[in-house]
Amino acid sequence: MPGRRPPGEDAIEYPPGPRNLSRRRVAARPGVGFSAFLDTLQWLAREYGGFAHFSLRPLWWDFHFYLADDPDAIRDLLVTNARDFVKSRGAESLKRLLGEGLLTSEEPLHMRQRRLVQPAFHRERISCYAATMVDEASASAGALVDGSTIDVMRTMMRLTLGIAAKTLFGSDVSAQTDRVYRALSTAIELVPTTLGPFGEIAEKLPTPANFRFKRARKVLDEIMYGMIAARHAAPADRGDLLSMLLLAREDGEGMSDSQIRDEAMTIFIAGHETTALALTWAWYLLSQNPRVEQRLYDEVDAVDTGRDPLEAYARLSYTTAVIKETLRLYPPAWVLGRRAIRDTEIAGYRVARGSVVFASPYVTHRNPRWFDEPQAFRPQRWETLGELPRFAYFPFGGGTRTCIGESFAWIEAVLALATLARRRRLTLAPGTKADLEPLVTIRPREPIVMRVQVRT
Repeated sequence: MPGRRPPGEDAIEYPPGPRNLSRRRVAARPGVGFSAFLDTLQWLAREYGGFAHFSLRPLWWDFHFYLADDPDAIRDLLVTNARDFVKSRGAESLKRLLGEGLLTSEEPLHMRQRRLVQPAFHRERISCYAATMVDEASASAGALVDGSTIDVMRTMMRLTLGIAAKTLFGSDVSAQTDRVYRALSTAIELVPTTLGPFGEIAEKLPTPANFRFKRARKVLDEIMYGMIAARHAAPADRGDLLSMLLLAREDGEGMSDSQIRDEAMTIFIAGHETTALALTWAWYLLSQNPRVEQRLYDEVDAVDTGRDPLEAYARLSYTTAVIKETLRLYPPAWVLGRRAIRDTEIAGYRVARGSVVFASPYVTHRNPRWFDEPQAFRPQRWETLGELPRFAYFPFGGGTRTCIGESFAWIEAVLALATLARRRRLTLAPGTKADLEPLVTIRPREPIVMRVQVRT
């Protein structure tokens, strides 16, 4: 269990923070579950500074946790002393869905698998993917009927799902998009139900939630194993991720289908979920900021993404700033957790084995020390901001666990937004709210309904 130590073993100098959070009434925590947890992290950073400690004592054991908000403390966690940590219970719970993929595996498996997957994300490969990104975005724009209303997250999920399937797996899953969307949404909603200290037990109980999760995973497995089987039937190097996984050899041995499934599922889900959410929140923020929206349209009207996608990407500086600012305010991976496997040190404080340290891009990205008017959506800030400390902004993580698809995600998000915005405008439907729900990723709590307008 994280940070489990009997009373009396506290000969440690702790950084500032509440001694027993379970008995303390934390101000301004209106939410429940992860909403309350996120609000608590913000409160800790605001009240206690760049490295805070808190404990929970539900029974007679102390559970010790830390929040790293200062960039130097985050660097200690993710880079300098990264070998002293493994991922926390959140990653363990995600294994129910992703298996031993890049997002959840530990060393030495993680580094081995990363070496095998890395070539699929080399610059030359991504340049080949760019045309597909634009084609899929153009088709998505064409399907948006003037005057209709859409669930923007669902629409962006369809788009990025199609891009991931074609670029990384050489497959067309358009006929199964709704089925994948429903299964994925169900799985992501239910993963957090087993995040508690007794999560491993909870996973095995015959609960309705577990039955729903297993049905959702079965749907995703059928699709993934179907793509693997089809590729086995016609083996060839098509230059995509799935080809590389099937042909990969290390010490003369290839990967089993279950290993291929875990890596492919991780890239498939993480690759389209995070970009779809970035696009969803970008459309919402644009609809609330007319001046930003108009400047975006001025830029995309002058750049044709279909002619030379990578050259267009290089010219779309303001569109890139819109995505960058969106990821500052709504980073899909909103919290990272690491469990110490040996005594170590963060920000000059001893962190005992078993303790859990959190770093939250959502919290750090809203720190007024680094960003003026941190709650405001101001893409133009990136034109004059200057150099930030490395971990004042880290939407894709850091260190050896930096998202392997970061370059892919930047190019996809910028080209997709520019291609869509060149042909369509999305405005928020009356009465629509956009409250966030922090689950595995930061999703809207309710559908963000937007009205489509054709741009001429």
